[in-house]
Amino acid sequence: MYKRLEEQLIKIRVKQLIVNEKYNEKQFKIPIHLALGHESLAVAVTENISASDTLVLSHRNIHYNLCKEESLSKVIDEYLGKASGLAKGSAGSMNLYNCGANIPYTSSILGNNLSVASGIALAAKVKRTDSVTFVVTGDGAMEEGAFYECLVFAKTYDLKLIIVIENNGWSLATKIEERRCKIDVEKICQSLSIDYVKLKGNDTGSYTKKVVIAKAKVIETNTPLVIECELHSLGDWIMTNEANPNGKYINYHAGPAPEVKLSDGPIIKYDNSDPVYVLKTGLGEEYFRELYESIISQYEEYQQ
Repeated sequence: MYKRLEEQLIKIRVKQLIVNEKYNEKQFKIPIHLALGHESLAVAVTENISASDTLVLSHRNIHYNLCKEESLSKVIDEYLGKASGLAKGSAGSMNLYNCGANIPYTSSILGNNLSVASGIALAAKVKRTDSVTFVVTGDGAMEEGAFYECLVFAKTYDLKLIIVIENNGWSLATKIEERRCKIDVEKICQSLSIDYVKLKGNDTGSYTKKVVIAKAKVIETNTPLVIECELHSLGDWIMTNEANPNGKYINYHAGPAPEVKLSDGPIIKYDNSDPVYVLKTGLGEEYFRELYESIISQYEEYQQ
């Protein structure tokens, strides 16, 4: 299993770097939300999606779609609006779904997918299946009424629903603490008697094991569960312009990462904020290099 997880993590990073290269070349005319630094969580979640489960995504969905879809060209063609795209050019990026990979719905509306996922989980209960519904959201959607309503609804009706929160601490280009008070999700879950799991550290193997345990508990107890993951959106830079002659720190919300290059290799930051660096630290230099070289060679056609 671990070899598969290691390969998947590097593949998602390489695929995103290729998309970023094309984005910087202005090939795409649509907004794309990259997820550089979010890869460990995506691998852990998709590894646990069985044939009967459902995955519901938000506007930042590239990492999950790249996990579930082996063909990078189908995703790129979708971003280019081509009929050969994953959704025949009709969904673009922020609403990209893939019914063949158990991703029937993706929403660009903040918090909207939580209500839809609750309905899917309710349908699974009515049909008396062991299907688990995963829904991915972010720290911004926690402010929406739909978030709390989803928790109350799922707990009230004993739904097999796992809410996955990607908490990168940013809202557009503003730090969360600069914009609003802290929201303690664990305490909210405690008030509703909902199990809560916290993930941090970017260890893909550890994340996957914890999601396995979380899913088993949801199936056993017929009750929802919340997973909150602390992560970093990598690719930040210092922007200078007339309004900010001394430079302004930017952690991008959408668009390309201008200072991140495929030729620099898969690691963006050499600390634990980068899941690929964490993987390299665990594997050792020689094995990691061999693994990366074997994967990057599979995408030579995109490196022209």
